[in-house]
Amino acid sequence: MAEVRARRALGGFRPTSALLGVVPFFAYVTVFLLIPTLVVVIGAFVSGGRPSLGNIRALGQPAVTSALWHSIVLSAVTAVGGAVLGAILAYAVSTASPTGVLKRFITSLCGVLAQFGGVILAFAFLATFSAQGFLTRLLGIGGGGLWLYEWDKGLMLVYLYFQVPLMLIVFLPAVEGLRPQWREASETLGGSTFLYWRKVAGPILLPSFIGALLLLFTNAFSAYATAAALVSQGSPLLPLQIGGSFTSEVILGQENVGKAMALAMVVVVALVMSAYAVLDRRASKWLVR
Repeated sequence: MAEVRARRALGGFRPTSALLGVVPFFAYVTVFLLIPTLVVVIGAFVSGGRPSLGNIRALGQPAVTSALWHSIVLSAVTAVGGAVLGAILAYAVSTASPTGVLKRFITSLCGVLAQFGGVILAFAFLATFSAQGFLTRLLGIGGGGLWLYEWDKGLMLVYLYFQVPLMLIVFLPAVEGLRPQWREASETLGGSTFLYWRKVAGPILLPSFIGALLLLFTNAFSAYATAAALVSQGSPLLPLQIGGSFTSEVILGQENVGKAMALAMVVVVALVMSAYAVLDRRASKWLVR
């Protein structure tokens, strides 16, 4: 009876030794996600050791709002560009032989390139496109390469380097989920290729496409190392503003403004990822199980 009452108290949940396998995962999430998030949330509302809204009000400063706007524009542009190019590439890959070498090579390469970021990626572009870069010297472009250090030119190109492969990885399962019978039925009823994509494939892929677009936006919005390696002055992006608030001198009483900016990023990412989860759940019913 005691065991039955204990099980009812747990809502029918019965602990087993198999749960021990997920203990390291929950410990990792607690130490590296939950605790830092709590530190950011609490610190954003504390100033001088007392509860305060001064850090939140500081988000209205021109430098912070400008950095936030630049981060949103950079993330949106690279997300749209990466989504369109990645979707086209994903469709091209889906038409290849499933067991062919080309498809396996491209998917494997994109898996590597999607994770190729940070200082290494910045160095690769500097060695290629900077004022003393290989292509700049090879083509004899005088004074070239300065565009690489601008957030609205160089960073957009660099971010596309890992946005396009990530889009292929995320969007390819949705494209491959299109059943050939749907196109055959459309052609049997006299539908053209354009009509098939507008009436059948397009609406089916749209939730997956928008979901992947939101994922790319979040990926670019939270990127730091690549931008920090290329843009060393001005801190035009919000992640660089946050990094600068923790590594340089700050005004007395505004030592937690960086945590308020981090909280703003957490809110934006949470909203975007919530929308992504809804779209992903809607799109998953069309995938072949």
